[in-house]
Amino acid sequence: MKIFCNNGVNKNGAAKRYLIFCLMATVSVMFSTATAQTSANLKLPNPALKFGDPLPANAFIELAKLINPAVVNISTSTMPKFRQQNRDPFFDMLEQLYGMRSMPQQQLRPQQALGSGFIIRDDGLIVTNNHVIAGADVINVQLVDHKKVYEAKLIGSDERTDIALIKIEADNKFPAVQLGVSKDVEVGEWVSAFGNPFGQSNTMTKGIISAKGRDLNEINRFPLLQTDTPINPGNSGGPLVNLKGQVIGVNAAIDARAQGIGFAIPIDEVKSVLPQLEKVGRIRKGYIGVGLAEMDPMAAAQLGLKDPSGALIAGVERAGPAAKAGIQPYDVVIEFNGREVKGPGDLSNAVADSAIGSVVKVKLVREGKTKNLEIAISEKAEKFKPRNSTAKKYVGQKAPFDLGFSFTDINDSTRKEFELPKDLSGVVIFEVAANSVAGMSGLNPGDVIVDVNRKNVKSSKDVIRELKKGSNTLRVVRQDMVRIVILSARE
Repeated sequence: MKIFCNNGVNKNGAAKRYLIFCLMATVSVMFSTATAQTSANLKLPNPALKFGDPLPANAFIELAKLINPAVVNISTSTMPKFRQQNRDPFFDMLEQLYGMRSMPQQQLRPQQALGSGFIIRDDGLIVTNNHVIAGADVINVQLVDHKKVYEAKLIGSDERTDIALIKIEADNKFPAVQLGVSKDVEVGEWVSAFGNPFGQSNTMTKGIISAKGRDLNEINRFPLLQTDTPINPGNSGGPLVNLKGQVIGVNAAIDARAQGIGFAIPIDEVKSVLPQLEKVGRIRKGYIGVGLAEMDPMAAAQLGLKDPSGALIAGVERAGPAAKAGIQPYDVVIEFNGREVKGPGDLSNAVADSAIGSVVKVKLVREGKTKNLEIAISEKAEKFKPRNSTAKKYVGQKAPFDLGFSFTDINDSTRKEFELPKDLSGVVIFEVAANSVAGMSGLNPGDVIVDVNRKNVKSSKDVIRELKKGSNTLRVVRQDMVRIVILSARE
């Protein structure tokens, strides 16, 4: 058995070597399962005990009896995608000449993972973490008696909040937990964590609430509850329960540097997203159609700012909400919908949290001057389809200064090849050399050059004229998004 976890990232996006570990265990062997009678007829061991009642002196004993029947063991199976390994061309020659197989095909085995969840409705609706079921081809669920394995259906999931809903079916009703109110939780309050750490089914641990409102954007959108209750890999998605038998959090992560520092998603926040997950299958998020870039002191100085605070607009989607509002590349957003914006993450969260269809105020800096705009919040309908990166050969201009790309004026052939809009004219890149300055900077075939060093270009001759030795700034249109690409020409 090995631990499968995700390293956290700090607010600047840099990888941390230690901090946050998601609580999911992975295994490389299949678990045997029985096909005996369904466990849907489970009853609470103590019928006199009701959700919300104060528990007696043997509180944790009764708590285990009350909660464990509704806690589930989740095991997922994911078939890895085959990747052709690099091999000596000599083996290809042997196959062609003699028809022999030079190397045996590698046998692919499914990757398996373990996590936890809990039933919130007697029809089999289960809450767990998104990272428990993300990418899974098969999701299997077992209840406390392990007599039957249910194949669960994914109802909805959201990576940003790390919450997922799955569902199992049976003829009879399932035992279910009661959801509490996390805003009323007090620091020092006794709590218990339930789950399947390291595959040890139906494990219960106890501790207290250590802190509230832990703002760890690198692992979750919501401020988290901190607890010293022992939780381990495999506890992901299990419930954190108070002494009234009510779920007040969903176990999500631990601090790998320490003992007794675990985090749970507050149940109030979970309840706020459950209706959308069940109805739509995802969380609807605000969208304005911009690409963002990090600020640094040098970039701030060039843009007329005293400090590198704010979100730099690197690209604007043509005809998108931001473009319609008048937002332009090189703008620096410092406030959005009344919330201060210190970096790209702040703006991303503020946009995603905005109500779709609402109109919000934006404060930005453009060429050293503050501007106030209003923008209508939209929703991104679908992802762009990737284009074919292999273009036909065209006659055109090769960029000077060994930049490594070639371009030509847009014509009927290039418009069809690169699926360019009819209203878009100018200069299109049709070839980018591997390991070149252009390639390393992110230019792609199909990019349409809009300006070079902030000078509008309409023809290949304009591009040649504006390119220079040293650093060049190109603004290009790619799949309706306007992007900024910096090229450092070789001397």
